[in-house]
Formats: sequence, C-alpha cells, structure tokens
Amino acid sequence: MKASTLRWLIVILLLVLWEALPRLGLIPELFLPSLSSTLSAGWNEASEYGQALAVTLYEVGISMALACGGGILCGALVGSLPRPRVLIMPMVSSLYAVPLVILYPVLTVWLGIGSESKIAFAAIYGFLPTMLSTARSMGATLAQRLFRVIIPAAIPTVLSGLRVGGALVIVGVVVSEMLISSAGIGYLISRYRTILDSPHVFAGVLLVLAMAVAFNAVIRLLERKAAIWQTGTRAGQRAADDIAARALQPAT
Repeated sequence: MKASTLRWLIVILLLVLWEALPRLGLIPELFLPSLSSTLSAGWNEASEYGQALAVTLYEVGISMALACGGGILCGALVGSLPRPRVLIMPMVSSLYAVPLVILYPVLTVWLGIGSESKIAFAAIYGFLPTMLSTARSMGATLAQRLFRVIIPAAIPTVLSGLRVGGALVIVGVVVSEMLISSAGIGYLISRYRTILDSPHVFAGVLLVLAMAVAFNAVIRLLERKAAIWQTGTRAGQRAADDIAARALQPAT
C-alpha cells in the first residue's frame, strides 16, 4: 500500500472516530463534540467566522512578510559576514530558546490590544527561526555564495526556515488573539471556550488547522518547484564547467 493512500486512510479513520465516539457517548460532547455538530456550528455562524478569519489572515499576512522577509534578509546579511556571524548567531540561538510569549504583555502595553501588537508578536516569533536557517546556509565566500550556495543550495534551507517560521507566525497570531483581543479566530475560540460551547470552539480550531495545512501545502509546492530549478541549475553549472575545461585544453 502506498504511503499516501495509508495517510488518507488514517485521516478518514480519525474523522470517523471523531463523529462516532461522541455520538456513542464514549467521549462527553463537552470535551469533544462530534464532527457533524462542529461543522454545523461553523456553518450556522459562517459570517462571524468569515469576518474573524479575514482579521486573522490579515494579521498573519503582514506578520509573515515581516518575519520571513526580514528573517531571510537579516540571515543573508549576518551569514555572509564572518565576524558578525560569530558574534550574533550565539545570541540569536539563545534568544530563540526563550519562550517569547512573555513578550506579548509588554507589546500590548506599547502597541495596545489591536492588530499592531499581534502582528509585532507573531513577526518576532517567526523571525528568529527564519533568520537562523538562512544565516547557517550562507557561511561561504562571496563567489561560493553567489554561484554555489545562494542559487543552487540555500533555497531548501531557506524554505525549511520558512516552514518553521511561517507556522510559528500562525501560532503567534492565534495565541495573541486568544490572550488579549476583540477580533480574529483566536478571539472566537477563547470567547466560546468561556461559555463552554465546544462545537464553536472546535470549529475555530478547524479553521486554524486549515490555515496551517494550506500554508504547509504552499511551502511544499515551492520546494518541488525549487527542486526542479535546483536540478536544472546544477546541470547547467556542470555543462558550463565542461565547456570551460574543454576551452582550456591545448589544441591538437
């Protein structure tokens, strides 16, 4: 059996269990509402969830641009300079180990409880892994970075950093919305949780899961495209090297 088929069978089994276990009374509906009641709750409040999703996607989009764009730019800059790399990389690695959620109360004091504080928190949350992955892939000479690293080799590492950083951006936005907010999917999850409305809570969780799955699918698509381009770049480099080698051979 193919791995992809097995994965789909596991997903289907989990969905069936999600529907069956609460319906049979094996799991209380308060702890895990059935899949059908969860989908029904989301459908009945589609306009509310749509507005909340729009707010969350707006915050995720801006945070993603700041975290991933800034992380790649700073990582490339730091990684290309030996002395700053030696100085800064240990500091950034240590900072990455700190639970950054402790910064959110400070950001709300500085920026308020609107979108600005959530965007800042999520951008910082996703910036560090993206920068670290990019910087580690850039430790080479200028010529090597241009022709052997940046073009053919750095892309997989950068995309790996984007995968982690982007996922953390989504987590950061939703968590910050759950802590202090009046809009967004995280806010809806927190609001319905306080009134013990489990179907609406899990409807929000499904939306967050859908965002994460969609983002992962986009990164996988980029990785496949980059792999094809990377293979072509290496083949072209080998061909260019062969041509240069033949040109240097003495004529007979």
